[in-house]
Amino acid sequence: MSSWLEAGLWGLLGGSALVLGALIAFVITLPQRVIAAVMAVGAGVLISAVAFDLMDEAFRQGGFAATAGGFLAGGLAYTAANVLISRRGARHRKRSGGGAAHEQQPGPGTPEGGAGLAIAAGALLDGVPESVVIGVSLAAGGGVSLVMVAAVFLSNVPEGLSSAAGMKKAGRSARYIFGVWGGIALASGVSAALGNLLLAGAAPAVIAGVIAVAAGAILAMLVDTMIPEATAATHDYSGLIAVFGFLIAFVLTKLEG
Repeated sequence: MSSWLEAGLWGLLGGSALVLGALIAFVITLPQRVIAAVMAVGAGVLISAVAFDLMDEAFRQGGFAATAGGFLAGGLAYTAANVLISRRGARHRKRSGGGAAHEQQPGPGTPEGGAGLAIAAGALLDGVPESVVIGVSLAAGGGVSLVMVAAVFLSNVPEGLSSAAGMKKAGRSARYIFGVWGGIALASGVSAALGNLLLAGAAPAVIAGVIAVAAGAILAMLVDTMIPEATAATHDYSGLIAVFGFLIAFVLTKLEG
């Protein structure tokens, strides 16, 4: 199988969790604490992936300068884009509780119903850096990081669930909702495939910079969206649950190595 096609399929797998979450929202209503606990596990896994997979690999490929510059650039780019999208109604796009309903209300200057699309755009903003990393890891000559794929999947399920529930309450049809999330899942696959194609044979410093940009964006997303969701319902236990997720990812990282 071609490397870019393999990358695309792994990216599609991670993105498909959004569709799975939307499907769950249509079939059953999960307790908020269960969704928040999944988010806490995903946060712990992603923190481990950023620390041990992404930053280590970026440093190995291109050294400190490329890694540090890319990391800061990724955090800055994500924050700027996130502020813009949040003002359109997607500030709490990963929330499974009251925030999910609130985010369906458009912000100032946003057309009625526009918040739902802003949430979808926010999901795309969260998912592209993660998907690109999957493609780049294969382009760099290594195998796909199962830790990264698991982290992406775990973070996408609650997002698809809560956002789809909000869209449903706003009167959106099933065809519309699944079309939106299915399109984002496909975009995740395309992002992974393009990351692999465009960076195949690239200089190590370029690969390092791209990986570090994604790492910075992911860490910024964690603090802005996933950790608040994890602590909103699990409260005193969110830290322990995140530790559990981190430990699982750490063990998998060492086993992969």
